[in-house]
Amino acid sequence: MNTRDTTALDTQSAVGRSIAHESAHAQVAGAVDYIDDIPEIKGTLYAAPILSNVAHGTLNGVDTRAALAMPGVRDVVLAADIPGDKILAAFAHDEPIFAIDTVQHIGQVIGVVVADSVMQARRAARAVQLDITPLPAILSVKEALAAQSYVLPPVYVRRGDAASALARAAHRLQGQFEVGGQEHFYLEGQIAYALPLEQKQWWIYSSTQHPGELQHWVAHALGLENNAVRVECRRMGGGFGGKETQAGHLAVWAALAAHKTGQPVKLRLDRDDDFMVTGKRHPFEYAYDVGFDDTGRITGLQLQLAANCGFSADLSGPVADRAVFHSDNAYFLEDVDIASFRCKLHTQSHTAFRGFGGPQGVIAIEAILGDIARALKLDALDVRMRNLYGEHERNVTHYQMKVEDNILHDLMPQLEQSSRYRERQQAVAHWNAANPVIKRGLAITPVKFGISFTATLFNQAGALVNVYTDGSVQVNHGGTEMGQGLHTKVAQIVADELGVPFERVIVTASDTSKVPNASATAASSGTDLNGRAAQFAARNIRDNLASYVCGLDAVGAGAVEFAGGKIITPKRTRDWNDVVKEAYANRIQLWSDGFYRTPKIHYDKTTLTGRPFYYFAYGAACSEVAIDTLTGESRVLAVDILHDVGRSINPAIDIGQIEGGFVQGMGWLTTEQLVWNSDGLLTTHAPSTYKIPATGDIPAHFKIDFWHEANREDNVGGSKAVGEPPFMLAISVYEALRNAVAAARDAAPEPGQEAAPVVLHAPATAENVLHALGRIDRVGRVSSD
Repeated sequence: MNTRDTTALDTQSAVGRSIAHESAHAQVAGAVDYIDDIPEIKGTLYAAPILSNVAHGTLNGVDTRAALAMPGVRDVVLAADIPGDKILAAFAHDEPIFAIDTVQHIGQVIGVVVADSVMQARRAARAVQLDITPLPAILSVKEALAAQSYVLPPVYVRRGDAASALARAAHRLQGQFEVGGQEHFYLEGQIAYALPLEQKQWWIYSSTQHPGELQHWVAHALGLENNAVRVECRRMGGGFGGKETQAGHLAVWAALAAHKTGQPVKLRLDRDDDFMVTGKRHPFEYAYDVGFDDTGRITGLQLQLAANCGFSADLSGPVADRAVFHSDNAYFLEDVDIASFRCKLHTQSHTAFRGFGGPQGVIAIEAILGDIARALKLDALDVRMRNLYGEHERNVTHYQMKVEDNILHDLMPQLEQSSRYRERQQAVAHWNAANPVIKRGLAITPVKFGISFTATLFNQAGALVNVYTDGSVQVNHGGTEMGQGLHTKVAQIVADELGVPFERVIVTASDTSKVPNASATAASSGTDLNGRAAQFAARNIRDNLASYVCGLDAVGAGAVEFAGGKIITPKRTRDWNDVVKEAYANRIQLWSDGFYRTPKIHYDKTTLTGRPFYYFAYGAACSEVAIDTLTGESRVLAVDILHDVGRSINPAIDIGQIEGGFVQGMGWLTTEQLVWNSDGLLTTHAPSTYKIPATGDIPAHFKIDFWHEANREDNVGGSKAVGEPPFMLAISVYEALRNAVAAARDAAPEPGQEAAPVVLHAPATAENVLHALGRIDRVGRVSSD
């Protein structure tokens, strides 16, 4: 096309379309590579971990003779074999790479066995004899609080005078409850493949959400500079936060084994060992004292959050901080006193998990509001609406951030109408009156989730975009793909910025040698950060081409358009491929980097005040449940969700994230129970004893709608983050279950007494539901009633 003829020009944008995940077809066909699929270098050896069998004790010695005598065993690697620092390069510097003189939990890695095959290594690891003198172990949050056993000092956030507000409150309630942890249960387990290269250089393949940190950890352990270590990750088979720090351990262990043997080493944990070694979502225990008026509006609150952090700090500081930040959820707390305890126990060191402490904060205030509503015999939705942040007043959080983009005053009534909440509440009441065994509950809960890393320095990203002489485009950025569609969205953004079809753009493996110092793909900020960085890189190339073309046509650069694989000026329309070839011939740069840092944010970590978040993502869910009061079994019957994704970059991917996040949250609160015995052994360490949601757990009615408004902040494409916020919508299931329990208990109150408060410890397993009903106690004995 040599003249300006645009009648047949396809200018459809890639952004805003439900384009299939960039690897979906190949994944279904089994034609993509995960770390364990990479062809192995000749001489590759295999490692397996030696695990502590004591929760806390003095490590007197490690007898490796039997293991070394087994067929195929090459070596054993222990703390003494570490050439660099024997402590992991984590910020708290409190976690040994291998146990040195003490063990801190059952499953702590003491060393690795290296052998010619996977099974030879695993069998030999179990043959290693450990000499450990047991020491007293702290195995509960209550014990940790009593002993003041903390991985980090307690944190207090206060506004106003909560004690005085409580003293003068019209009504007052106190309560305590517990919420359990959660296993990440990624489909692809933890794995690393370490290849020693020439001149003390290393190539590490890892299933990791944070290649940059992993690079630093490996270099630190080997006593090298970061530039000697290259980390690559094309994709993960799931992460959910469990491969943010935890993947770094495996990479370090594999690299140390490769260093000692001088050969490539692969380390892949089997599922049982993965459970035993890696951290989980932090379990929390809560205690609250709340004052409120006759309408249910909170007038004063004292809240204690006690996090089970395990034996080391890991990411417990920022996780517990975010729980503090989100303990308001969507509600204004005027006089509030929050105490956050980061408890040290002799269990696995707990770590990041989708929501990163946010769910543990949100569920606290939602449970409190549910208790207030039942105490006043009011509808809980009305109580929640009365407590929402205002638009022009009552709009500053307890950490001093102004809420400027609140849409819940409009969003929640819309969901109330579309879900027929009032009508269904009446139907539930009629059902419960007529059915003595099966009781139903219904609840709407909102979410207001802050988007950005609370550690301000991580809110930056880089990207590299290459345009080749045939017009094809390659993108590399600092984010990682774990199935969430990040690479797909970034490719859509770059395609639109250059005006080329989506199919002309590919995204390559995350690689520390291409984009250095990248932040973790976490905090729901993968697209916000890396998409904008890639957009800026592509914009630089577009500007180079625009300058070249405007010189040819003697027009201003602003008059040049890029769309449909064409470059258009008021005088002429040219094919993208032709312009790229001509630009190369005229020595125009066809590649560029891009960098983005999140604006407006600031945060004082010593006082936990400031603006830690660029914006908030909102949503609400209406869930209906049923419980069997004889067995404690429960089922989620129906879910309606109205969620705020801004202007969606890829609606199909966003719906998938909302569905997956909600179901994962539902699992956390209903079936996924972690149990440690009195010796500190995690007894739920396999699919046979730990239940994630299955297809049969999906509600028959599962409806998702998007809120119609674009992001009010200048975010890429007008979009909003969608990875973590939907997880907290599942708290509506928990509140619906508590309402069903209340309905069962209210059916037969004690003579002359009001119904007792509902204490439902999560997850709401059959046992915990029966306990909430008063049918059994916490150790499973049948009540005399």
